[in-house]
Amino acid sequence: MRLGYLGPAGTFSEEAVRTATGAGDDAGELVPFPSIHETVMAVQGGAIDRALVPIENSLEGGVSATLDALALEAREVAIVGETVLAIRNCLIARAEMELEAIAVVVSHPQPLAQCARFLRDAVPNATVRATTSTADAVREVGATDAPWAALGPRSAAALYGCTVLRDGVDDEPDNATRFVWLARAGTPPVAPASRAPWKTSVVFAGAGDQSPGWLVRCLSEFAFRGVNLTRIESRPRKGRLGHYLFHVDMEGRAEDAAVADAIVALGGHCEEVRLLGSYPAA
Repeated sequence: MRLGYLGPAGTFSEEAVRTATGAGDDAGELVPFPSIHETVMAVQGGAIDRALVPIENSLEGGVSATLDALALEAREVAIVGETVLAIRNCLIARAEMELEAIAVVVSHPQPLAQCARFLRDAVPNATVRATTSTADAVREVGATDAPWAALGPRSAAALYGCTVLRDGVDDEPDNATRFVWLARAGTPPVAPASRAPWKTSVVFAGAGDQSPGWLVRCLSEFAFRGVNLTRIESRPRKGRLGHYLFHVDMEGRAEDAAVADAIVALGGHCEEVRLLGSYPAA
């Protein structure tokens, strides 16, 4: 099985894949991609069998690249499982240096936001620059003589011959990222743990999204049936300003009577309701 992730080697995404699969010889071939969007679309195009991509962080919320790809482009891709990885960002440089000497800090936008308070306090004069992944950031820092540093996992520092200046620089110690397994629609969900609860994900949108009470009426279809929502998030519809797509996660299987009825009733308020997946919860 070919398993895609946000590369190159040394990212938190690779760590999540290896942790979730056990990284044994029978775990499958790990295939890195340069962006989350390309990872998702590789599933859509059949280039890989599954992918593990980040969808939500405990400090920074939803990962827009994943949410938008699933809602707007990868319409033949489904969520078939999830896993949660504890995140521990490190400040990494090519060699030992004083923090005051750091001129630039580079990383993926998510770690930069997850460590924003540390950056303000510890390296207030450094320029912060975003790149495509944590591993790319560490690799770039390792290749330059300039006084640069990166935010990323300790494993990336070891992989690219760099030095950890500070360990665990996340603004909160309980930093964690939820990743979802993606596969072509119709693929069975990942095998659940014994007695694992299930989760169902849906995206919906409607022309009435600027009418008073429209969103309340949509969400009430779940409340009236006792379906507990675990997440709700809005994203722009990529059209006129002020119109949104709404992503919701809920407890239960899609075929449970209450969940199924709520999704059907939601369609009465919306132009589009799409099931993104029903899968064992982490």
